[in-house]
Amino acid sequence: MVDYAVYLLYRIGTGLFGLLPLPLVFAIGQIGGLIAWLVLPQYRKLALCNVRIAFAGELSEKQMRWIVRRHFQQLGANLLCSVKFPQMPTEKILRRVQIENLEHIENCFRKKQPVVLFLSHIGSWEFCTRLFPYFLRGHRTATIYQRIRNPHIDRHVREVRSRFGLEVFERSEGFAKAIELLRSGGGIGILMDQHAGDGGLWTPFFCKLASTTPLPALLARRTQAALIGFAVHTDGFARWRAIAGPPIEGAGESIEKLTARGNEIVEEQVRRVPEDWFWVHNRWKTPRPNFLLAKYKRGVFLPDGIELKPFRILIRSSNWLGDAVMSVPAVRAIKSGRPDTHVSIAVPEKLAALWKIVPEVDEVIALPSKSVVAAARLFCRRPPFDVAILFPNSLRSALEVFLAGIPRRVGWRGHWRRWLINQSPRESIPLGIVHQTYKYLGLATTLGAVVRAQFPAANSVTDRREQFRFGLCPGAEYGPAKQWPHFAEVAQEIAARFPVHWVLFGTASDGAIGAKITAMLGDKCVNRIGQTTLEQLINELRDCDLLLTNDTGTMHLANLLRVPTVSIFGSTEPQRTGPLGQGHRIFRHHVECSPCFLRECPLDFRCMAAVTSAEVITGIEQMMARRGAME
Repeated sequence: MVDYAVYLLYRIGTGLFGLLPLPLVFAIGQIGGLIAWLVLPQYRKLALCNVRIAFAGELSEKQMRWIVRRHFQQLGANLLCSVKFPQMPTEKILRRVQIENLEHIENCFRKKQPVVLFLSHIGSWEFCTRLFPYFLRGHRTATIYQRIRNPHIDRHVREVRSRFGLEVFERSEGFAKAIELLRSGGGIGILMDQHAGDGGLWTPFFCKLASTTPLPALLARRTQAALIGFAVHTDGFARWRAIAGPPIEGAGESIEKLTARGNEIVEEQVRRVPEDWFWVHNRWKTPRPNFLLAKYKRGVFLPDGIELKPFRILIRSSNWLGDAVMSVPAVRAIKSGRPDTHVSIAVPEKLAALWKIVPEVDEVIALPSKSVVAAARLFCRRPPFDVAILFPNSLRSALEVFLAGIPRRVGWRGHWRRWLINQSPRESIPLGIVHQTYKYLGLATTLGAVVRAQFPAANSVTDRREQFRFGLCPGAEYGPAKQWPHFAEVAQEIAARFPVHWVLFGTASDGAIGAKITAMLGDKCVNRIGQTTLEQLINELRDCDLLLTNDTGTMHLANLLRVPTVSIFGSTEPQRTGPLGQGHRIFRHHVECSPCFLRECPLDFRCMAAVTSAEVITGIEQMMARRGAME
C-alpha cells in the first residue's frame, strides 16, 4: 500500500513536470539542488570527501568546495530533466544536445561488430535511454539496470524505456539475454559502477582503489564486441553534449586490463566537467567487514606505473611491551592485505622505538601522556584515516579514535565502549588456550587478511667469537609473582663453565636484584638495569647470543629479534604468552594453582620454586651444545 502511494506521488510529479518547458524544469532543478546543498550536510560532506580524494593536490580547497556546490545544482537540474525527457519528442531533445564522435559507434556497426557502451554517472546519463534507439536505428539496443525497490515505479520505468525501442535487462536475471543480443549484432549500454561490492575488481580510479564492475569488459570479451566509453555532459543552461570515445584498443586484452582502462576513460570524462560527476555516491566506500582485499574473488589489478593514493590505517598499539610485540604478526598481515595500505601505529612514547624497527610500519605516532583529547587532536593533524584498529581493549583507546572522527573503528567490544566501536569481530568461545598473538591474528582475519602462522626460528647460539654475550632479565614489571629467585646461581655456574659475559637488563625497580647478581658475578657481567632506553635495549639485545629471563616484555622483544631465549614461567601461561618459533626453551612446572595471573603470590611461590637451577643450567648447555654439533 505504501509502495503504491509513493508510486502515485511519483506519477503526479512526473506529470506536472511534463507540462512545464524544459528550461523551466532545469531552473527548478538547479534551485532544488542548491537547497539540497544547504539542508543536507551529510551528503555535502560526502561529496566534498570524494572531490578531495580525486583532486587533492591539484585544486585548492575553495575550488573543490565550488565543485561540490555546483554539483548539487547540476544534479538537481539533470534529475528533473530526466523526468521530462520521456515526455518529449526526440526531435526537440536533439535541439538541446550536441553529438560528438558518433562515427566511432557507426563504424563498428558497419563492420558488423557489436558494441558495448560503458556509461558513467555524468550529467544526464538517462539521456542515453532516448539517444541509443534513435542513433542505432536498425540495430537492437538494450541496457542493463538495477531493479527499483518499488515494483510499481520499476514497472513504469521499464515500460517508458521499452516504448522507445530499448530492451531492458534486469541485472539479477543474469546476462544470457545480453550476450544473445550482442551476438546478434546489437548494442548495449552499461553503467561503469565504481562501487561494485564483493563482485567487483579492485582497480584504480583517480589513483585510489575502487571496486569496479567488470561486466562491460566481460561482455565485450565474450562476444568480441567493441568497448566504447560514452558520456553526456551538461553544456550550458538546459543544454548537453554527448561524446562517444574511440573503441578501447587491445580488445583481446584481459578483463582486468580492459576494466582498468575503462576507469581511466571515465576519469578523463570526469576531469572534463568535474561538477557533472555523481559525487554524492560513496564510490570509495570502505567495505564491511573485509576492507583488506586479499580474499576478494576478482582480487586487485594495478596498471603498470600506477602510484596509488594510500588507504590509511591507524593501529592503536598496546601500552605494554610484551603485548605490543605479540601484535606485530597481525600488523604485518594487515599491511599485506592490500597494496595501498599505509600503516600508522599510535603508541605511548616509551614504546615508539619498538615500532620503528618493524619495516611494515609507515609511521609511528608517539602519544602524549596527557588527555584523550590531546591524542585525538594529534590524529586530526594527520591526513584523514580510513580505518582505526584498536588492539587494546580499553575505553580510552576507543575514545581517542572516536573523537578524532575516524569513520571505521575496529576492535573488541567491552569496558563500556560498545557505542564507540562500529566494527567488531564475532565473539566466540575458544576451544582451549589461545596464544595472544593468535588473538591479534584472528582480528586481522576478520578484516580480510590472509594469515600464515609461520614464525621465524631463533638464531642459533653462536660460538664464533671468543666470548659469549648472554643477556639476563631477572625482574618483571608485572610483579614479583613472575620473578624466579635463582638467576644468580645459574648465571654464576654458566660463567664458570663457559666463556660467557652476562649483561643485565631491567627497569629501575629491579635495581636491588641487579645489584645482588652483580656482586656475585663480579667482572663477568655488566649491569645495565635501569640505564637503557627501549632503543638502547633493542641494540643491546641484538648483540646477545641468548637471553635468560622471566616472562617479560624483554623476552618478547628478544623473540622478535630472533635472539634465543630461556624463559621461566610460573604464574602465567606459556601457551598464552610464550615465545613463538623454534629455538627457545621454556621451563615451567604446572602446580594446582597455576596459572593464577596474580602479581604477588599469596601462598608459598611453589610454581617458581619447582623450577630448579640444575635443569635451567642443563637447558642452556644443551642449546650451546646443539650449536657446536651443527658446526
